[in-house]
Amino acid sequence: MVEYIAFDADNTLWRSETCFSEAQAQFRVLMQQYLNGSYDDRYLKETELRNIQHYGYGVKSFGLSMIETALELTGGRISPEHIRFLVNLTKELLAAPVEVLPEVEAVLDELSGDYPLMVIAKGDLLDQETKFVRSGLGEYFRCLEVVSEKDPFSYSRILRRHRIRPEVFLMVGNSLRSDIWPVLEIGGQAVYIPSPGARNEPLQMDEPKPGLYVQLEHMGQLPEWLEARLLAA
Repeated sequence: MVEYIAFDADNTLWRSETCFSEAQAQFRVLMQQYLNGSYDDRYLKETELRNIQHYGYGVKSFGLSMIETALELTGGRISPEHIRFLVNLTKELLAAPVEVLPEVEAVLDELSGDYPLMVIAKGDLLDQETKFVRSGLGEYFRCLEVVSEKDPFSYSRILRRHRIRPEVFLMVGNSLRSDIWPVLEIGGQAVYIPSPGARNEPLQMDEPKPGLYVQLEHMGQLPEWLEARLLAA
């Protein structure tokens, strides 16, 4: 039985990976100017992963990681103009239009009449709050929860605050590490909708036992799956 549904935000409700990819491409071009074309994207990725413990997730962390990577790879030779370019690139990411993914609004419109809906997002509070407003999806949700990390403790704390029993809670998201594993661990249910190029996933993860979660191809399949679950109950 499902009584409450929560959705991940980035790359589940709206597209964010495209903006990061475009910014990373601009950073790559800049670094190749200093390194005679020998730059590899893994340098920035390694800095991002290393900085999660300091800055968390999101655009600001990405921007600081670009600057740090540039300083390290150039031995401090990067010009003030190019540092300013990276700062402005980060600001552009923060102000980028929010592109709601296909079928999302129709699904939310259908489900919001039958279920209380919430968003559980990971990252910077201000960044996620402004994207939530710019998305235009606020009318479908009871609340927005933003956490620095999605782990069993964070999910348990949210469910206690809203007086939701884990067994009737469903999480929908595109990240096994953030949206699926922790929810299953506390006794909840999960729907996994893969998104290509998910950021900052660990390289190795153990698969959960089969049957503990369902994988759908796209958001449009969610209402039908929920209806089938209800009829089978």
